[in-house]
Amino acid sequence: MIRLPKHLYGEMLEAAKVGNPEEICGLIGGIKEGDIREVKEIYLLENIDHSKEHFSMSPKDQLEAVKDMRRKGLVPLGNFHSHPESPSRPSEEDKRLAYDKEASYLILSIMNIEEPVLKAFRISEQVSREEKIEYI
Repeated sequence: MIRLPKHLYGEMLEAAKVGNPEEICGLIGGIKEGDIREVKEIYLLENIDHSKEHFSMSPKDQLEAVKDMRRKGLVPLGNFHSHPESPSRPSEEDKRLAYDKEASYLILSIMNIEEPVLKAFRISEQVSREEKIEYI
């Protein structure tokens, strides 16, 4: 289960709206307690592809985010990105590029901007399994 502070969800949503029509992306850092992952920080990173259909994060920016997590005693939990024109589910490309079966992949659909949908997934061998999100 993912525990996500409402204010961090708000930051993701605002970034997705501002970045629309491109996908926005970033990393999430926090703490793990058994099967519970509590998000403490989000790191909005530039989508260097500047695309509405996929994203790539700068390796340098990713490294800086991970260094910041370590300084704060946090661990990388996964990443997030928006889907401006599609539902909140992993695309075939998302599944193919999912490199870490322990990571949480959060996808925020804003195809209906009035009713955004955030879902979390674990992806292993191109098979996705939805994780519950608890807003705190």
